Amino acid sequence: MSVVATRTEAEEQLARQFAKVAPELPGGAWVPAARLAAMRAFGDAGLPHRRIEEWKYTDLRIRLKAAHERAGCSQRKVDAGLLREALGEELASLACIRLVLVNGRYVSSSVPVGHEPGESWKFDSLAAVLGRPNFAWIRHSFETADEADGAAVRHLNSAFVSDGIVLTVSEGAKPALPIHIVSIIDADKPVAVTTRNIVRVGAGAKVTVIESHIGVSVSKNERQVTALTEFSVGDGAEAHHIQLVAGGADVVHLGQWDVSLAATAAYRGFQLTAGIGLARNESHVSFTGPDAKLDLSGLMLGRGRDHIDTTLVVNHTTTGCEGRELFKAVLDDRARAVFQGKVIVAPEAQKTDGKQMAQALMLSEDAEFDSKPELEIYADDVACGHGSTAAELDADMLFYLRSRGIPLADARAMLIESFAADALDKIENEELREAARAITVGWLGVAA
Repeated sequence: MSVVATRTEAEEQLARQFAKVAPELPGGAWVPAARLAAMRAFGDAGLPHRRIEEWKYTDLRIRLKAAHERAGCSQRKVDAGLLREALGEELASLACIRLVLVNGRYVSSSVPVGHEPGESWKFDSLAAVLGRPNFAWIRHSFETADEADGAAVRHLNSAFVSDGIVLTVSEGAKPALPIHIVSIIDADKPVAVTTRNIVRVGAGAKVTVIESHIGVSVSKNERQVTALTEFSVGDGAEAHHIQLVAGGADVVHLGQWDVSLAATAAYRGFQLTAGIGLARNESHVSFTGPDAKLDLSGLMLGRGRDHIDTTLVVNHTTTGCEGRELFKAVLDDRARAVFQGKVIVAPEAQKTDGKQMAQALMLSEDAEFDSKPELEIYADDVACGHGSTAAELDADMLFYLRSRGIPLADARAMLIESFAADALDKIENEELREAARAITVGWLGVAA
């Protein structure tokens, strides 16, 4: 006798919403069929749950009680005031090329004189190019969804995606300024936003790409985001990729990165997640050419009942590649952080050098840190290792600082900042590093 799982209310709502909005979503030619196939795949599997190993700590069938409706168009103009409200002073004033999406739709760009798109780099709105013959290669992005258990985020993204940025950096190009993709939600009711960014970095090129996911006004505490980013780095290219996610206790952020590295490529990724009710940041990295380098890091800041899940799968499939992963969590109240880091070394991936570390600072006895590092090694000439620690604030250090006349709250903040610094220092751009530090300090001020 077969047992059929009962659909949750959220799954039923998603099915109804897709039937309603599918005709309005962008794309021609092959796109509607690809969306329908993705939604059917989601319907067959449903929301991932704790019986799926990769989702054992983040059961969406239980945690996702309802599915919000797609966000409508915002009536607010994208100006300096809106950007400051969404990003904060430091990040809003960052010298960069800024591409802005509001409520899941591309609305504007801000490009300083002398840095305009051209032969070296260009961008398009995903909604504008879906289905175009000269962008037929995007079809591969929609039709290669992982069929394994737990692929719901990608299936939902393919079904509901409304827009995003398609960014191309030409061979040998080196844009002088970071390219900042800002996704803002501005709504006076609970809404959902689904975006996909596709970044292609040509051979020998060098670029810094920033992604910010943020809400303003009422929507700070009432939004559901499904965000997918695909990043392909060509031979000998260098890419820096930073994501900043900040929100509130009722925010759900389901994000996924898919990264491929060609021969001798270098990719440095960083994720800062601060004060999110429920966040799942999933990264899949594949080495497709020899002697490539990966440096992936992040900082998770949680309080209240925040739940932040960072899951990595790093596939070494060729020789001489290097991987470094460092993730840190600062947890207060009843917050929970999850780190799952799987490194797979194929038989042909000799000379692999991989190291992974996850660390948590527990500010409360009720906080929880679940760490599951994994190594699957099928080659015999490798240097791989992993570690994980969880600790409280050092009482001796607190006593030392207080004996020097430093108030308890300030002493705690200094030690927390020191703990987080190792992760933040992974951000090479000084202005951006200080902006990320300001977000961290702001979170400390609220959490103190």
